Amino acid sequence: MHRRDLLKAALAAPLLSLLPAQRLLASAPEFVPLLQRKVRPGEPGWPSEARWDELRRKTGGRLQKLQSPFDPEAPAAVRAEAVKHLKNPFYLGDQPALTQTSGWADAWISRPSVYAVAAETAADVAAAVDFAREHRLRLVVKGGGHSYQGTSDAPDSLLVWTRHMNQVQMHDGFVPRDCAVAPQPAVSVGAGAMWIDAYTEVTTRGGRYVQGGGCTTVGVAGLVQSGGFGSFSKRWGTAASNLLEVEVVTADGRVRVVNENRDPDLFWAIKGGGGGSLGVVTRLTLRTFELPEFFGGAFGRIKASSPAAFRALIAEAMRFYREALFNPHWGEQMTLSDGDTLAISMVFQGLTRAEAETCWAPFMAWVAARPEYTAVEPLKVLAVPARHFWDAEFFRQHAPGVMVADDRADAPRNHVLWAGDQGQVGWFIHAYQSAWLPATLLETNTKLVDALFDASQAWNVGLHFNKGLAGGAPDAIKRAHDTATHPDVLGAFALAIIGSSGDPAFPGLHRTPPDLARARRDASGVDQAMAALRKVAPGAGSYVSESDYFLRDWQQGFWGANYPRLARAKRRHDPDGLFVVHHGVGSEAWSADGFVPNTRS
Repeated sequence: MHRRDLLKAALAAPLLSLLPAQRLLASAPEFVPLLQRKVRPGEPGWPSEARWDELRRKTGGRLQKLQSPFDPEAPAAVRAEAVKHLKNPFYLGDQPALTQTSGWADAWISRPSVYAVAAETAADVAAAVDFAREHRLRLVVKGGGHSYQGTSDAPDSLLVWTRHMNQVQMHDGFVPRDCAVAPQPAVSVGAGAMWIDAYTEVTTRGGRYVQGGGCTTVGVAGLVQSGGFGSFSKRWGTAASNLLEVEVVTADGRVRVVNENRDPDLFWAIKGGGGGSLGVVTRLTLRTFELPEFFGGAFGRIKASSPAAFRALIAEAMRFYREALFNPHWGEQMTLSDGDTLAISMVFQGLTRAEAETCWAPFMAWVAARPEYTAVEPLKVLAVPARHFWDAEFFRQHAPGVMVADDRADAPRNHVLWAGDQGQVGWFIHAYQSAWLPATLLETNTKLVDALFDASQAWNVGLHFNKGLAGGAPDAIKRAHDTATHPDVLGAFALAIIGSSGDPAFPGLHRTPPDLARARRDASGVDQAMAALRKVAPGAGSYVSESDYFLRDWQQGFWGANYPRLARAKRRHDPDGLFVVHHGVGSEAWSADGFVPNTRS
């Protein structure tokens, strides 16, 4: 080796010793830049007021200094308004200083950024990205603000808030740029739009269907980037799998339009690679589908008289699911809950009410023939014209109480959410875990039933059948295969979700802090329940948006074999680590708070 090469190696060695975590991002020997610590308020390098004023001018006055309405120094009227609307998700979403999830025990608590750019255009977003990069600021992005893991929340940061970028535009024949494909029906949605905004335009007004989320107040952009499941995913796939094109601002401040032919690696990574890691999505275009005649649901609750009877009920429910519901018509969930009870909350598409009732008749006859079971809530099957499934006025007239409206005087009439989702508004999570259950378990019913029964004795277990694609439409599975979502979803019949939560716990809201002792007891029960399931599904992947904050091998758990490809896209488009979120692509290179490069070996 030449002397100059020896000298170069000697000088490089101390620098390389600072980068062990970054080596996880590399799939081949190549140069990895030295990451720089991000700056906090009061530290050298924090922008002066004059520099903040420059950003305010560049963004048309849309830079805001943030303060939580529960801050001790907040005006009394502001606090009173926040307390009044504490369980209104539309109100929470309209507050840049708040999030839909108020925190997670022993993990994070909702605290506002220092400043927010209330972006209205991609140029506003680009200005914020440039400013954060130039000043080495911690940057976070929030649309809906639903992230359970706090990925849209970071104190001492600059927030890109996309709430006002909520335009929705239908296309009769959309062709992605530079793609030689036939025009197809689609919808373009701004990054700040909620799914109720999309459903109103596409289904209620347009008479078509777009695959989105079940909760109407979830942000479109965040759901797509995480993969995205809705009630009917077994028929139409994930939200990410139906993405045709996306406008995104990358770490270099460029506004890019990407699709399968333009920056295909970035496009693929956005389809399920997790929000907040690769850039700021500003607009998405999704394919739309012909609407079936009816959407509907089947709801009921059955109690067993003993644990042995409950185990038999689980066995019959799984047999019935395999033979009658394991197809593109059915989605949503069954829950094994306290008191040896089976709760049924299933939805269907492409069937009439009579056809759905006929489908369930054998199972209900089996229950009725056995005295050890009581139908605490007799099974009800309902159907509505599909065009009215998210029609607020229809539900106000025909089924008041099924949907809950934004209660503010100036609220849009279409802003409603399912009443069953209101428990998540502002919640403080105690524990939350998920695992995809492979469809092969349905063939070995005894192992599955034993695991489900054992898990149910430790904690409530939800089987979300629409969040596993096995049994679904072949075209939906094929599209989902070309996304970054964990491959386990393709062969899973359901996503098992086990969790616990408490009341909103925003800092300053209550005089006493959350009951962490109770939260830890709940977390122990959740651990036991999930451990029972993982005995029959070892190594099962977890859905990134609904998973354990403390998951150790999260790269494998969230993305499996897709992670190396995601890491390459991250290294290419954000080599300096501007975008960091908890357990996001490339976050192993950073401290837990996202401010300091990780020097641990």
